[in-house]
Amino acid sequence: MGVELRRRFDNGWLRIGGALLMLLLAAALLGPWLSPHDPQAMTFVPLSPPDGSHWLGVNDAGMDLFVELLYGLRNSLAFGLVGGFSALALGVAVGLIAAWFGGAVDAVCMSLADVLLAIPLVMPLLLLAVLTPPSPLLLALLLALLSWPSTARSLRAQALSLRKRPHVAAARQMGASASYILGKHLLPELAPLFLAGLAGKVRMALAMEASLAFLGLFEPGRKSLGQTLRDGIQYYYLDIWWHWLLPPLLCLSLLILSLTLLAVGCEARFDPRLKED
Repeated sequence: MGVELRRRFDNGWLRIGGALLMLLLAAALLGPWLSPHDPQAMTFVPLSPPDGSHWLGVNDAGMDLFVELLYGLRNSLAFGLVGGFSALALGVAVGLIAAWFGGAVDAVCMSLADVLLAIPLVMPLLLLAVLTPPSPLLLALLLALLSWPSTARSLRAQALSLRKRPHVAAARQMGASASYILGKHLLPELAPLFLAGLAGKVRMALAMEASLAFLGLFEPGRKSLGQTLRDGIQYYYLDIWWHWLLPPLLCLSLLILSLTLLAVGCEARFDPRLKED
């Protein structure tokens, strides 16, 4: 089992993407211990350049930019993980239910998926954020409610194929319940495909959070990579791009790159249509 697991994950894209993501996760989790200053402290000289005490300088509100970067990375990652995991869970549940029960249940689930796929994700989020500024958690869950259809459709197709396999048919003939077959047969066999789906959903949630934060649609004072970019872009005419704008942009780019590499690596390793061996 261990040899087979190592063989499945013996993929360069997976290794590079996983290493990048682990590095960024470590920085986000260790942020409170790595921060040399209070994240809410506004006691420094505004727009000070980087020095030994402030590695990335100070923003216009007198707050340390390195500390802001660490806490912004943590908040952006938290939003992405909540939105991504929630969207994946909904997609898995709907896809398996549609594939297993078929008929009217399948038709209703896929019709709902078609309707949601036709709605641009950003529009409902913008409307909610403008009318009643919600918490980041509520926005992440709303994003999940709108973005599960692609996962559901993909898993439904795979589950329909698995239903025809001999061991599943044998379990049905022996009187196994739907919950038993879904939990013991379909879910474990589809689990490798969840990794690619999860990477894609988290990547989408991160990009959406950065866009909403850059537009100023989160509550004031919340730190995120998009908010740091929004605060710094107004001083584009000053020589601040390399220590104020570049670090959050680089972090966001590396996050999306790591998740893209993970998704590509998972698809190449687990998707039967893409396997080379």
